[in-house]
Amino acid sequence: MFLLIFILTLINVLNPICLFYQYILTHATPGDVQSILDTFDQWCCSVELISNIGPKKGKILDRLLQEHCPITVLELGTHCGHSTVFCSARQHLLSVCCVQVELIVRASDEVIPRLREDFSVERLDLVFMDHWKRCYLPDLQLLEGSGLLGEGSIILADNVIFPGAPNFL
Repeated sequence: MFLLIFILTLINVLNPICLFYQYILTHATPGDVQSILDTFDQWCCSVELISNIGPKKGKILDRLLQEHCPITVLELGTHCGHSTVFCSARQHLLSVCCVQVELIVRASDEVIPRLREDFSVERLDLVFMDHWKRCYLPDLQLLEGSGLLGEGSIILADNVIFPGAPNFL
């Protein structure tokens, strides 16, 4: 089973997001994940500039998913869910028998220490950091201290150069 846990750290943008989801629902083909991703990208490029993983960074993430076939993925931060849909769709295409997505709406520093107890996570194969840049280093330290990272665990951090996470590097 593939488990993708993403922690929503920004929930103070509901009105624009409602319009965004209305657009997805009216323009994407229901049940067609690639259509949903393409519609995400179309909105983000032509209607409103919303940060998402996009096609270029998506290729990097796709390569990592194909090469390493992570079973348990932790996504820290999600704005509109694009990378969550992307990861779960790719894992489904890679013949992972079951894709489970768990949405946790709490601060990452509260959730990371409780992943084992509250969500039965024993190991994280891939961690995708795309939340508050100032949290990257403290959260990495929490992950290391939790014992959830092991040999072969991958940490992927977005936007470390711009807008930047200098302490993380």
